[in-house]
Amino acid sequence: MKKWFDSPLFLNVSIGLLGVLLLILITALFARVVYPRIVPERSDIETHLISNVIQLEVLNGCGVPGVATRFTNHLRSAGFDVVQSGNFETFDLEHTIVIDRSGNKENARRVARAIGVSEENIIRETSPFFYLDATVVVGADFDSLEL
Repeated sequence: MKKWFDSPLFLNVSIGLLGVLLLILITALFARVVYPRIVPERSDIETHLISNVIQLEVLNGCGVPGVATRFTNHLRSAGFDVVQSGNFETFDLEHTIVIDRSGNKENARRVARAIGVSEENIIRETSPFFYLDATVVVGADFDSLEL
């Protein structure tokens, strides 16, 4: 008894399918060699994103109601992406600080300049688990800052 894969029709169909597959592969290779895609380098993409989108959290460290909302509104109007606001762990902070979370101190400086915080009040606390670029903790000196 003859098996189905021993028939000439099966052999012809198999050769035809392999031929079509080979033709598709050659066409794809030719298209890639003759018409290469122009893709920006990875470093260009990362630099662009880092320089344009700074994600922040704003925390109330002085206990004055509404101060985090006030700073959040100001920073958003200045082009920053405030993704979270709330209260700090304590309400006894005398001076407003900016905490660099991502290791990019220039982003923290930009935030500090936007609210008038001195560079000496920028601290670094990085971790791979932080999803933010910086944290602003508003202290009791908030009235003296530029809003």
